[in-house]
Amino acid sequence: MEANPRSTGRLPAAFLTPGSSSFVDFLSEHQPELLPGNRQLPPVQGVIEAPHGTTIVAATFPGGVVLAGDRRATMGNMIAQRDIEKVFPADEHSAVGIAGTAGLAVEMVKLFQLELEHFEKVEGATLSLEGKANRLSTMIRSNLGMAMQGLAVVPLFVGYDLDREKGRIFSYDVTGGRSEEQGYAATGSGSIFARGSMKKLFRDDLSEEQATTLVVQALYDAADDDSATGGPDVARRIYPIVTVITDEGFRRLSDDEASEIARSVLERRLEQPDGPRAALL
Repeated sequence: MEANPRSTGRLPAAFLTPGSSSFVDFLSEHQPELLPGNRQLPPVQGVIEAPHGTTIVAATFPGGVVLAGDRRATMGNMIAQRDIEKVFPADEHSAVGIAGTAGLAVEMVKLFQLELEHFEKVEGATLSLEGKANRLSTMIRSNLGMAMQGLAVVPLFVGYDLDREKGRIFSYDVTGGRSEEQGYAATGSGSIFARGSMKKLFRDDLSEEQATTLVVQALYDAADDDSATGGPDVARRIYPIVTVITDEGFRRLSDDEASEIARSVLERRLEQPDGPRAALL
């Protein structure tokens, strides 16, 4: 299927034949070995040790949705990386946060970005947010064989629904099962602690600023109880990645903005070491 640079410059027939608007389907037909889920792994005993990303959190607010992730990747009991990026734009009005096997997850996100771009170019229109969530579900399901060997990918998908005019959150399991979450959601090893934190702090009328503070607070609480989740690292100037999606599109908070929120959370915790009762007041 690859083009030959020494040829006359004509593309292979596969590139010139009308077909599906899905780039994943195109690869499945013409070069399926390039898909992550189709790769053959050597036989191994036990779980494969590979860097894993951990906690991802999301929360909606009137007019949009916030998606954030900590920066730590672990491999067993070791910290594999302190500043990994786990939150990526999928397109102009949606984003993906990854938890699970870091290498496969990043590759899946890149393929998902290409899938959405390919559809838009072929069809001349963007997929609905529901359609994007379904496409990601299919890609996760195709990775089930890897997941059974310990190489699972479990993302959070969020976006601003232009038709419904609100932010929405979708969570997944390793089989590709999709659920829409109401208000807030978390995935990864620290998700149980992050979800408990957001359950106490979430309100339907949060402002954008309060929503960003809420997700950073939830990541801090997760890091407090889960060793695989990294909290704000003031010494190394490593702070959570925080993104906001509204009708104006995807925006990632700058390092200065993220550090300001993280520092405010830390200061409140020093004042209230037993809990975040007034964190959003």
